[in-house]
Amino acid sequence: MRIKKNDTVKVITGKDAGKTGKVLVALPKESRVVVEGVNVQKKHRKARKAQDVSKIEEQNGAIQASNVMVVCPKCGKTTRVAYATEGDKKIRVCKKCGASLDSVKETKEAKKTAKKAAASKTEEKSAEKKTTKSASGAKKSASGAKKSTATKKTTAKKADAESAE
Repeated sequence: MRIKKNDTVKVITGKDAGKTGKVLVALPKESRVVVEGVNVQKKHRKARKAQDVSKIEEQNGAIQASNVMVVCPKCGKTTRVAYATEGDKKIRVCKKCGASLDSVKETKEAKKTAKKAAASKTEEKSAEKKTTKSASGAKKSASGAKKSTATKKTTAKKADAESAE
């Protein structure tokens, strides 16, 4: 089956024709897909315990996979799916623009380096805040008197210039 979970698809036939949604579940053995907001069915739930409440729930039903077409994330058009080999992998490709339909999964190493980079940035920001607070606190304690807003602005500018150096 050429439709996978998390694909954006458009319904081309049936009572929900024209609707677009994300594939929640792909059932390749049955050749069916469950699309968000399509084939909405009502399910009556009876209260089984004294504290439970009876209710009517809405759920998405499965539809035939041949009734939907994949929407290309690059060109935004409904398209048929072609296959191409990239290195030793077989990937799904848009027939109209040639863009890949498969999302690229990050490797564990790439995730680790991204986390380390984010952690170092947050450490740098916290260090800058501490130096700015300590510099402005020392000047306030030396003067001992209340400063006007203009003086506060100039001291803040000076502290920023010192931390930039």
